[in-house]
Amino acid sequence: MTAREDRSSERGDGLHEGARTGHRGDTRRAHLPPGQAIRHEHKPLHYGPVPTFRPHRWDFRVMGATETLGTYRWTWDEFAQVPRTDTVSDFHCVMRFSVPDVPWHGVRPQDLVDIAPPAPEVTHVMAWGEYGYSANLRLDDFLAEGTLLATGRDGRPLDPEHGFPLRLVVPHLYGWKSVKWLRAVEYMTADRRGFWEERGYHNRADPWREQRFAHQEASDTG
Repeated sequence: MTAREDRSSERGDGLHEGARTGHRGDTRRAHLPPGQAIRHEHKPLHYGPVPTFRPHRWDFRVMGATETLGTYRWTWDEFAQVPRTDTVSDFHCVMRFSVPDVPWHGVRPQDLVDIAPPAPEVTHVMAWGEYGYSANLRLDDFLAEGTLLATGRDGRPLDPEHGFPLRLVVPHLYGWKSVKWLRAVEYMTADRRGFWEERGYHNRADPWREQRFAHQEASDTG
């Protein structure tokens, strides 16, 4: 599967691994990130209304500092041909709850990068969703095991409220980094803050270090 390369400059918008042992109760709680509580169901939280999916208008792009300096574009039908995989991970919301053992289906970022490689100097990515929503990530977080461009959850396509048709899942960071209604990934050679990061949330968002807010960054070492 190859994407069409478009050389325009247009820009788009589970518990820790050790906890996935099948044990419950105190053992599972011991592996929660600090300040979190287990919740098996939750009302989806998001910025803006749920967008209407129009497959004939939808596309997905990889842009910015690509190896070719061009933009890679997939239509909905083309993106459906990219190889898929299944994962199970835990979801940690900054609102102090964690949802354990969520089964996801989708595209590994590494498979996307193999098709649309970044330039050697790329260090970060910006994930763009609908309405101009964005979240910045280190490149190694984007490529980490468990990160996924998800098209399905619980054995079926994503619900609209959970990001249909495509969302990012970054299970080792707080949930706002897992951009819903994903439309583009931008390769960057320097970090740039995303939507919530510009509005007072932590730039990295590691739940195991309880990196919730920007004011904590002055004392961070990672």
